[in-house]
Amino acid sequence: MGLTALAVVGTAAALDAGFSEPPGRVHPIALFGRVVGAVDREWTRPRAVGVAAAVVLPLGFAAVAWGVVAGSGTVVAGSGTVVAGSGTVVAGSGTVVAGGGTGITGDDRVAAVATAVVAGLALFSLTSLRMLVSVARDVTEAADRDADAARESAIALVGRDTSSLSAAEIRSAAVESAAENLADGLVAPLLAFALGAQASVAVGVAAAAWVKGVNTLDSMLGYPDRPVGTASARLDDAVMWVPARVSAVLLAVAAGSPRSLVDARRWARVPASPNSGWPMATAAAALGVRLEKRDAYTLNPEAALPSIEEARAGVRTVALAGALAFLLAGVAAWL
Repeated sequence: MGLTALAVVGTAAALDAGFSEPPGRVHPIALFGRVVGAVDREWTRPRAVGVAAAVVLPLGFAAVAWGVVAGSGTVVAGSGTVVAGSGTVVAGSGTVVAGGGTGITGDDRVAAVATAVVAGLALFSLTSLRMLVSVARDVTEAADRDADAARESAIALVGRDTSSLSAAEIRSAAVESAAENLADGLVAPLLAFALGAQASVAVGVAAAAWVKGVNTLDSMLGYPDRPVGTASARLDDAVMWVPARVSAVLLAVAAGSPRSLVDARRWARVPASPNSGWPMATAAAALGVRLEKRDAYTLNPEAALPSIEEARAGVRTVALAGALAFLLAGVAAWL
């Protein structure tokens, strides 16, 4: 199981490095988002509906993911029948025990490969590094050259009004959002997969899907003025506690600045979120720059906003931290 789980992480990493994400019309998270969108309306008892959504929707998403991965091996194995021992026939299970003998066909190996490939594809669709780095890099490069285009592109990264941001503020937004999204877009689902893969790769993918379901609910509904999203926001706070701090460690290692973790403790609790401040504050400390969101938070306030070179270094740091996250998840799943 360990080698299969390692192969799944390797497949997801290779696909992320070599290919763009699936188009929105077939992307699992986008499809899940459509389901969440149906909940985002006025309700007589919004908090009760929100609790039900926070429980049922991520579990449903996880169940579908589990079924796809587990079913991929069953379909392949189901075409083979093995007669062993006393002649009892058991088909479609992958490993057959009958009478006093055990029969394992070539179909079992094919089923294992099919499961690993499908699980790798599924994990790829549940994680995001290449697109995150690409958008952050594009925003950073455009900030001075075409501020209007940069502000428009930044909308894909940040949850704020970008219309009046200066070039330096745009670069700050790109770096802080890349660091924050590293946690929920990559580290959280990878850690969930590594944990679930101790049981099976199908359970690992289901765990990753559950985490992404929770993240998606929070991102779409978890706003103070939406009571239907209160439960989702609180659940996301709990789920992201470990991934946010692991992301901070990965960023510090990627930047070659262990000291930044110590410095980050001074600012990590400044943002309203109990988690997002950790990767952002670590990035600010490691780069020696100020990262801020107007009227919300300022991290490393004594430093200047990032220059173009510092912002580029920040994006490279996030990219390297993401590669380390894949490596960490692969090792954890293999052990």
